[in-house]
Amino acid sequence: MKAIKDHPRVDFKEKTSTGNTLAQQNAVDYCEENYPVTCNEFKKIMKDQYLMFCKKQKNYGPDNISVGSKLETNDDVKLSLTGLWFRMNDKIQRLKQLIILGHKDEVGESELDTFQDMSIYGIIAQIVSAKKWGK
Repeated sequence: MKAIKDHPRVDFKEKTSTGNTLAQQNAVDYCEENYPVTCNEFKKIMKDQYLMFCKKQKNYGPDNISVGSKLETNDDVKLSLTGLWFRMNDKIQRLKQLIILGHKDEVGESELDTFQDMSIYGIIAQIVSAKKWGK
């Protein structure tokens, strides 16, 4: 296993055939070489979460996040992000009850479900911030 300091310096602006910078590709290669099980699990989780995201979008549509707006103004985005903050805060409070305080689940939402929801909300927040939600 090579240490990070042993990796050659790369040009951060030069792109690979996939569009990544050499530095980005170097980081991917390093992680996949040194932590293959972790990287494969990360990819599996991302795929599973994308499927969950798609199922929920099919059920709810984009208006539950955009609050019916087209996210055209900064106020629209702020309102949507505020709603996401509340949802994420609910999940954080749930994790506090389950993990820190050790309270048993009474509603059928596991720690895993809660972590998945938070992760998906984090990605949705990035899409909302970019004003690309629901498009």
